[in-house]
Amino acid sequence: MALRSRLIALSLAVAGIGGGGGAGAVGLPSTPAQPVTDTYFGQAVADPYRWLEDWSSPEVKRWSADENAYSRVYLDGVRQRAAIQARLQTLITATPSRYSGVRAAGGHLFARFTDPRLQQPQIVMIDDIATTAPVSGLPVKVVIDPNKLDPRGLTAVDWFVPSPDGRYLAASLSVGGSEDGSVHVFDAATGAELGDVIPNVQYPTGGGDLAWAADGKGFWYTRYPGAERADADRHFFMQVYWHPLGGDPKNDTYVLGRDFPRIAEVQLDNREGTAPLVISVANGDGGEFEHFLLPVAAGPTGTPKRLTKLADKVVAVSAGPDGAVYLISRLGAPGGRVLRLAPGDTDLAHAKVLVPEGKAALVSDGGSRALAVTAERLYLRRIEGGPVTVAMVAPTTGQPLGPLQMLPVATNEELVPLEGGRVLYDIGTYLKAPTYAVFDEHRQTMDETRLSATGGLDFSDAEVVRDAAVSADGTQVPVTIVIPKGAKRDGKAPVLLTGYGGFGVNLSPHQLGPEQRLWLDAGGIYAIANLRGGAEFGEAWHDAGRLTQKQHVFDDFAAVARLLVQRHYTDADHLALIGGSNGGLLMGATLTQHPDLARAVVGNVGIYDMVRTELDPNGAFNITEYGTVKDAAQFQALYAYSPYHHVVDGARYPAILLATGENDGRVNPMHSRKMVARLQAADPAGLPILLRTTANAGHGHGSSLAERVALSTDIYSFLFDQLNMTLPTPH
Repeated sequence: MALRSRLIALSLAVAGIGGGGGAGAVGLPSTPAQPVTDTYFGQAVADPYRWLEDWSSPEVKRWSADENAYSRVYLDGVRQRAAIQARLQTLITATPSRYSGVRAAGGHLFARFTDPRLQQPQIVMIDDIATTAPVSGLPVKVVIDPNKLDPRGLTAVDWFVPSPDGRYLAASLSVGGSEDGSVHVFDAATGAELGDVIPNVQYPTGGGDLAWAADGKGFWYTRYPGAERADADRHFFMQVYWHPLGGDPKNDTYVLGRDFPRIAEVQLDNREGTAPLVISVANGDGGEFEHFLLPVAAGPTGTPKRLTKLADKVVAVSAGPDGAVYLISRLGAPGGRVLRLAPGDTDLAHAKVLVPEGKAALVSDGGSRALAVTAERLYLRRIEGGPVTVAMVAPTTGQPLGPLQMLPVATNEELVPLEGGRVLYDIGTYLKAPTYAVFDEHRQTMDETRLSATGGLDFSDAEVVRDAAVSADGTQVPVTIVIPKGAKRDGKAPVLLTGYGGFGVNLSPHQLGPEQRLWLDAGGIYAIANLRGGAEFGEAWHDAGRLTQKQHVFDDFAAVARLLVQRHYTDADHLALIGGSNGGLLMGATLTQHPDLARAVVGNVGIYDMVRTELDPNGAFNITEYGTVKDAAQFQALYAYSPYHHVVDGARYPAILLATGENDGRVNPMHSRKMVARLQAADPAGLPILLRTTANAGHGHGSSLAERVALSTDIYSFLFDQLNMTLPTPH
């Protein structure tokens, strides 16, 4: 980026012309360095802002408040801020109400219903999804309304599970984006609480889950330790307990988990009711699993049988309606293959290969929900570079039965078997609202349902372009580019590039939201990079971006950014980067390794100190993805890219906005505090370097509508100001 353009931007900012330069006029908050040095395998590691880790310190809280005030001067001073906020509010209101997370039980459907006018989504029961053209007036009953439970909009439903007969609904509720949830049980017909409240079921570290018994008289659930363990272990050592409906949780029965790894993440599944309970145990976040089955004959408090070990590389297990067990295995098949065990058999050695590894990788997101099984078909999802297709095979022979009807460059996340040989599934694309369709296995037909979102945001003026960049080692890295139709490639368009690259997460097509509509309306281009570390090409793609191979992710992202310049979409002065969580780490690594790559960078709830991240509860769960400083090779890799440790004094960095929430249990807000302090010390007279901390928010899950609007307003005010974008007047 040219020094001249930096100086012009800075001078305009200080003068308060064209945007939020007022922050420079009031001066940076005082942030004294208090150096601490640690040594790992002979390497001295300096940490000048260790003191900012202690959120219990009044001094740290004052510093955070000062940083917020400093940022507010800039953000509130952006010339177009009011117009951006008003436009976002209009676009959000225009976003269609939509259903997601659909579950079938007792002839009913239960779903999360997001109304853009409400602070929090509701949980609803639906009796009729007639496969006709989508219309309004779907017969819906609200079972759980967090907006009535908490008019502040701070209480959220983390997840929900209906009983097999559809009579009851169990849900985890948490407050303030904390994801620290307790299970409550509701009568589905009346919405009344039964009085069963179970604490310590859900936490950001390992999540939480629940599965009902077939008769609906009780359920298994995950539980974190209470007073039986030291405080340092309270968010580890997940176990499985049995709760009889109406019983005292203090008397619930232990079922499994005392021998699980400390960083176990447990998922429970008993969708078929008469099939065995599937207990899936992840060894942290790195993609390693073991599985157990609890046969129906053993009773709810029986001893589960081990089905797989970590070394078996089985990443998903589902039980069919006849009790047969289907597994996705990556042992010798990084793209995945499907195995089948006959009903009642729990010996993995007896499993038969039902579907061999194919060119496109099997999607295993969702664990036991990765596969859907009916009496006549097995449904499996395949991915190649981002887009997802759904294949059907015979459940006993593996004979191909064709694909489910999808749209080009699309994705699928939900496969829900219904009564009568029907399967409900969703179709997502970048430019259309999500569609829900029903496939009838007997008639071989697909009909759209009234669950489909209608109206709302219109992206018919945009088109999707797929391209690929060449990374540093020659690897082809896919990128999706959403561009207004007829846009000129003059190398000056504002481009917003995002990526993630970690934890086997696929950035598959989903309808763009109000923020992207705002961006396109202002002549912008939006780009999504499918980086290594995800699973867009299977487990080999994931492995190539984790542990000691993490640098590949940052190389891939830089290559995509340069491709956008080479293809004359933009230049460095008109390129902005945005990412959250692991994508925030991507932002930190990119801006420290390539400070001249882009004009502006936004990191949301990001990880920046890779040397100390494992000391936090959720950071410990990340060890199987990132590595540990206790291993020499992994430490060297972590330290080599740790953003906080590679900020250089005197360097000229892009404009930076780092956002975090005080209640974040997934990524400690100290990462953002330390990173901003280090950047401001290194480049005090350059472009704005801002920290935004929200009191009643966490990692983003469960945030209120008001907070989502406020955060988006700040982010896009910042980006519009830095890229000198103009919001057009609505027609």
